[in-house]
Amino acid sequence: MQRKFKCGVLVVGGGIAACFAAIRAAEAGARVIMADKGTVGRSGQTPYADCFLVFQKDRQDLAAAEAELARHSEYLNDRYWTRLTLLESEARYRDLLEWGCRFHRPPLKDPGQALTGVQLDRSAGDWGGPLRNKCLAMGVEILDRVMIVELLRRNGRVCGAVGLPAEETEPVTILAGAVILCVGACGYKPNGYPALIQLTGDGEAMAYRAGAAIMGKEFPDAHYSREGAADPMSQRGMRVPVLEKPGLHSEALRHRENCFGDVISGRPEGVSEYMFTYTQSEFEVHSGRAPIFNLGAEAFGGATLGMSVRKADGLWPADHECRSTVPGLFAAGDSLATMQNGAAYSLGGGSVAGCAVTGAVAGEAAAREAAALPELEVSGEELRRVEEYALAPLVRRGGFGPRWTIELLKSYMSPYFVYFIKKADRLEAALTLVRFMREHIAPMLRASDAHELRLAHEAESMILSAEMRLRSSLFRTESRGNHYREDFPMRDDDNWLCWTKIEDRDGEMVLSKVPLPEEWRPDRGLRYRERYPMPFPGEER
Repeated sequence: MQRKFKCGVLVVGGGIAACFAAIRAAEAGARVIMADKGTVGRSGQTPYADCFLVFQKDRQDLAAAEAELARHSEYLNDRYWTRLTLLESEARYRDLLEWGCRFHRPPLKDPGQALTGVQLDRSAGDWGGPLRNKCLAMGVEILDRVMIVELLRRNGRVCGAVGLPAEETEPVTILAGAVILCVGACGYKPNGYPALIQLTGDGEAMAYRAGAAIMGKEFPDAHYSREGAADPMSQRGMRVPVLEKPGLHSEALRHRENCFGDVISGRPEGVSEYMFTYTQSEFEVHSGRAPIFNLGAEAFGGATLGMSVRKADGLWPADHECRSTVPGLFAAGDSLATMQNGAAYSLGGGSVAGCAVTGAVAGEAAAREAAALPELEVSGEELRRVEEYALAPLVRRGGFGPRWTIELLKSYMSPYFVYFIKKADRLEAALTLVRFMREHIAPMLRASDAHELRLAHEAESMILSAEMRLRSSLFRTESRGNHYREDFPMRDDDNWLCWTKIEDRDGEMVLSKVPLPEEWRPDRGLRYRERYPMPFPGEER
């Protein structure tokens, strides 16, 4: 395999966001390389996505849609990115049609139709083939099965990356005028949700080491796994039932029963269906009324262990062109923390649409920036630093194996009373263990072959992500959306209508608040229960 490459724009990842970024950058005249640790078009969550939001701005009420999504997000969504996704979704849908994706039906034309997505017609093929073919047609060079592990820097600017081919131990170096991270969400290799097996927080970890700010990770995702699935939580006896495909299976929504046969229902108006379904099931479990049954089948949660509400973590967007806080580094899709959905997901098909929209924006902006730069140069010292980091686990003669390390991390993070229903003492106990892993185990990870080398880097990334998640959960001393604190069960609008930013300051992980604009805050003239119709256990009002 060729070992050294040079391009205008390097896109890391191979899903919907990455493909849109690569295509738009190539259309803008940049030489583009895509590197993915799987196969472009076939890895990450893209193969599992089946719905694309199409908002028709000439037929649907934008203000009403924005108000609904703000309520469902518990007022923590970024209105700019929510609006951009809505307004640009139809154009990106037309792109997909033009490139060969097929859907079961066109968007509904009824002006009163609620926000909805169009279903991908898998009988006509999936997203991956058309997207990959379009990238190749635009002249994009694709490096499949190359795991990018560290970013190259020059004078504080990101100027490329170093990666590891799947079955080799000699690094690949890619110089680039701009780098776009589209590596998806973070997961801790949960067995119950195969889409996350490859997504281990590599992008945000290397960005954090380069000095980029990360969005807080306190809002966990909570997809389910069915009875008989190889779910790491059910294997350990920690069963956290949640529901299959909220919003798509209304019959199941109407009939969920706890172990005593009590029907769990009654979602209040103005509450995200996703949030209500997951949190109510968690509360039933915590009260000793598990398992939960959906139409006779037992369901277990924790399938997305390590993942946040879509777009609620990742790189902090420094502007509206998908730049990070580090020059030369962009992000899109689930790697960019747009807070499009706020604290609770409610926009069916909106995550995929958001990936397409931000991918297109990032590709165009990165191409413009790269075109204005002089000839690329990186010092020999920087190249040696990055290559030594990439190969460090392989040259260690002793240390800790990555498989054992990953299982240890999952055992710390998977209990529902750490990950979903939180309290300071439990969070601090888990943080103590995870910090020990980052300080003592991660620096001594070892590998005996190319596969273990990749696993070692994944383990290090997941440990960093877990520390961020625990610190963010401790930092936000309230409950909101998918974040529930037993010791702070109420929403606190006076102190927490803000986002959480995570930064590395002189080797310390520092968290800070970024307040929302005043005009995005809920009407304080409304009573608490009018603002927040769904009560959390332990609320005083």
